[in-house]
This record gives sequence, C-alpha cells and structure tokens, in this order.
Amino acid sequence: MTILDPRICQLGEGALWHPLRRQFFWFDIINGHLLSQDRTGPRIWKFPEMVSAAAWVSEDVLLIAGERDLFLFDLETEEVEPLVDLEADKPRNRSNDGRADRQGGFWIGTMAKEPSEQKGAGAIYRFYKGELRVLFPGISIPNAICFSPDGKIAYFADTMAQTIWKIALDGEGWPIGERQVFRDETGTDIYPDGAVTDAAGNVWCAQWGASRVAAYAPDGSFLREVAVGAPHSSCPAFGGPDLTTLFCTTAQEGMTDAAIAACPDAGKVFVATGIAKGLPEPQVTL
Repeated sequence: MTILDPRICQLGEGALWHPLRRQFFWFDIINGHLLSQDRTGPRIWKFPEMVSAAAWVSEDVLLIAGERDLFLFDLETEEVEPLVDLEADKPRNRSNDGRADRQGGFWIGTMAKEPSEQKGAGAIYRFYKGELRVLFPGISIPNAICFSPDGKIAYFADTMAQTIWKIALDGEGWPIGERQVFRDETGTDIYPDGAVTDAAGNVWCAQWGASRVAAYAPDGSFLREVAVGAPHSSCPAFGGPDLTTLFCTTAQEGMTDAAIAACPDAGKVFVATGIAKGLPEPQVTL
C-alpha cells in the first residue's frame, strides 16, 4: 500500500467511503478530528470531543458517533444536531468502531478511555429508526463491525479477546440466535481491529500491531494479506470510482518515540488499488 494522505493521526479509525460524494473520510479519535480529501485538497473538521465512526444520511449529512452521543453533522454548514445519548452516564467511556448495516441501522461500539479500565467496560449498540438498543454488553475493545453482502450476517470483534464473532440477522437487521466464533486468534500475535466486507462476502480485517489487512473467506479461512506501511493498521474501507480501492487508517497510539522514529509513516492513511471489489456503504435510516 502507498500513502494516500501525509497527515498523521494519533488514532486513525472510522474509514468511510461516501458513495454519493465519492469522497473518503476518516477520524483521528484521540484528537477529535474528522478528516477527508476532496477536489479542493485536504479537509479537517474539529470537534470538542473524541469522535470515532460515521455513516452517511444524505450527500452532506453524516451520522457521527462521539463520546457521549450520536449526532448528525452537516459537512458544509458544520451544523450539529444531537440524536441520542450514548452512555452519557459513563464519562470514562467513549465510542470506537462503527458501521451501517444493510438494513439501514448503525452499529457502534463503546470502550473505556483508560487501558487499565477496558476489561468488559464497553458494549456494542445498534441505532435504527430512532431507537438505540444494546446488543452485546461486556465488550472490552469493540471492533471489526461489518456485514455480509446480503445483510443476513453481522461480524464484530473484541480486540482484547482476539476473537471475531458472527451472528445471523433478521429482516430488520436485529441479531437472532447465538453468536458464533468466526476467527479465534487467542494465543497468537493477531489482534483484530476494524473490518469491511467485499462484494464476494470476504471479510477484510485490519490487525493492530501486524502491519496488514487480512482477508478471510465467509467460512473463516485465511485467503491473503495486504501489507500496510505502519504497525498499527486500524480500519479498512473499499472505495474509489469502481469500489476497487482499499483504504486503511493507521495509528501512533501505543508506540514509543523510538518506534515512531523508526516508522515515521505511522498514523497516515494508506491505499492500494485492484485488491478486491467492495460494496457501497448503506444509507442510515433515521
């Protein structure tokens, strides 16, 4: 992968290709930034809180997950409209990974800000048609939220547990039955981070500390990897005119000064073309 954008994020996350704007967005969670590039060059929107993930509502409006709520944000006017509280009673938590499902819902995970408090402190929620419902409590570091092309399966991970699960969804996008293990990496050096599915149903998962995005077939078997030029690969997305461009955010969080000096590209966004064909990100139903 090559460098798409030279700006460095402390914790790059929330990779999103907006299908109407044909524009790539990502977040620097720790610094409260939403970043992008358009025809005029690099853009940045600064928030007074940590922001982590988004889905598109219209050409100009995103649904964004902040520390304490979900809110609408107009990219042109910068107007903010709060939607619903998100663990507002837990000020030591923040949002993390999130993605829209095929039915128009928005899944979002929460976690503790302090590493020493993260064990079991978070959860995964779904926002759909005005309702926010907790789906999976007791998650330490929620990640890898993505969905099969037909919308019948959801994937999600707990990075601390080194496990990706899958679960069946009903016609409205709500989980049914029990979750099943998709990938169990316990006892290895693999820590699943953000993920996205391609048009064939394969799961592409960025892996924290592994400098790669790994692809897995729907049965969980390993297919291939794409090397990323920084150790903490954090969140992939497919985009570009024909959805065959693979983007991946990275982070400097957790790296020593010596490690950053050895890899000055850590925290930048990387890109590769012709890897696989993705799917358009679904529109959220408010």
